[in-house]
Amino acid sequence: MKKIKTAIIDIGSNTIRLVLYSYSKNEGLKEFGNIKTVARLRTYLMPNGEMSEEGIQLLAETLKSFRLILADYEVTDIKAAATAAVRQAINNEAIISRMKVETGINVEILSEEEEAYYGFVAVAQSMDTPSAVTIDIGGGSTEITLFTNKKLQKTFSFPFGTVTLKQKFVGNTLISEKEREKLRTFLLEQFSSLKWIVDAKLPVIAIGGSARNIAQVHQQQIGYPLSGVHHYEMKHNELKKLGGFLTALTYEELMQLDGLSSDRADTIVPALEVFIALMSVVDTEIFQISKKGLREGLIISRVLQGNPKAYDKYNVFEESGRQLALAYGRSEEEAATLEKLTEQFYVECCNGKLFEYNEVDLQLLKKSAKVYAIGEYIELDSSSQHTFYLISNQSIAGLSHLDRVKLALLASYKNRDYFARFAKPYETWISKEELKKLRDFGAILKFAYALNMTKRNVVKKLTIKKVNDYLQIEVITTERAIAELAQAEKQKKHIERVFKSEVKLLFKEEGWN
Repeated sequence: MKKIKTAIIDIGSNTIRLVLYSYSKNEGLKEFGNIKTVARLRTYLMPNGEMSEEGIQLLAETLKSFRLILADYEVTDIKAAATAAVRQAINNEAIISRMKVETGINVEILSEEEEAYYGFVAVAQSMDTPSAVTIDIGGGSTEITLFTNKKLQKTFSFPFGTVTLKQKFVGNTLISEKEREKLRTFLLEQFSSLKWIVDAKLPVIAIGGSARNIAQVHQQQIGYPLSGVHHYEMKHNELKKLGGFLTALTYEELMQLDGLSSDRADTIVPALEVFIALMSVVDTEIFQISKKGLREGLIISRVLQGNPKAYDKYNVFEESGRQLALAYGRSEEEAATLEKLTEQFYVECCNGKLFEYNEVDLQLLKKSAKVYAIGEYIELDSSSQHTFYLISNQSIAGLSHLDRVKLALLASYKNRDYFARFAKPYETWISKEELKKLRDFGAILKFAYALNMTKRNVVKKLTIKKVNDYLQIEVITTERAIAELAQAEKQKKHIERVFKSEVKLLFKEEGWN
């Protein structure tokens, strides 16, 4: 598939958003433009069920402005999708016809099932959580799905969202305690009607702007050391505590709150109550945020139509890791060689009782090998610092925040001092025992990386065996490997500390006795 540029226009009940994407095999999916208009179309639905002329004109003017932006970007492939506000308007067919005539944009009204499905697609293709209940709360509807082992089982759409809940339960700008109690009762009744989520005891994954804002506010509040909200995780009591904090603020204070979009100041508490109620019904402590939602589901589905192998929901990191490595100059061949050498080294260590074999550990090592020292692309001398920063400061599909930290610590390993410095902000996340193991694994990666110093992929096999009072590492190469031997000799001190034993290297060309 060649590089494509696509515009997704998401016509929601609260906001209308234009997002520009590019996709190519090596670069993957990239967002290169994002424009939002807070329209609150749901408020233009009249008592008779029609959308008012004022609301229709607002939609048309917004789409016309998007048309001009698309012309500037030279994007002609457009997918425009409307959700609850337009879907619920009884004059929606007339609205769609007018948009085509007045703006030249074909708008598709998504069904409740389609809206839920695309949200599921985005989550399944960007997170490693195998089973969960998802919630996508918009301005006028709330979609719930249940998936197990990355297979969609159930979907349902409630005809309420942040805007409609505010209209129904909130008398003034902000919700009162009495109104909150009524809202809670209503939400618990609604969610309990879905028997397939009652006591499911699965993580709840939240999609949409309200969820992202809640995560951002919480991160600001606790001084979170990692960037990004995708795959961010909170506990049930943390949501309740955050609710107490938010309800104590005035509207003006909410408008100025770091992490909270000003247009959500009056709806953030009702949205939070929705999440808390759902967690109570599901009976779970785990609340995760997906930055990917309807728009990503639409574009991913579009990409998959042209290339069915572009994504693998059962091995999400494989593709995101490949793209990350390629972005910083690592060829697929080199990445594969590093993975192979690291796996051989780890297995040999386990066979020699130097480590206890653990499949989770091996997979983490292989992921780290793929992106080890990618910071060299920026500057060789400070590769370690750049590597840690690059990995820890961007969301990586298929990795939880904890696993991202582990990956960054391993892939950036230079020595014990640097490791301790990078690990310090996360000492409460990882036990001392686990940190020691990660430090040892970092040394293994550093040594394995030395075995491909010239990037010629000349090392075919390595073995470790105990000889008298030292460990011998025998390395079989396909051709002369003087540079690899010199670099391995230089770096073997790191693994000697791990093994608490002298290490001697024996390099042999294939077929040499």
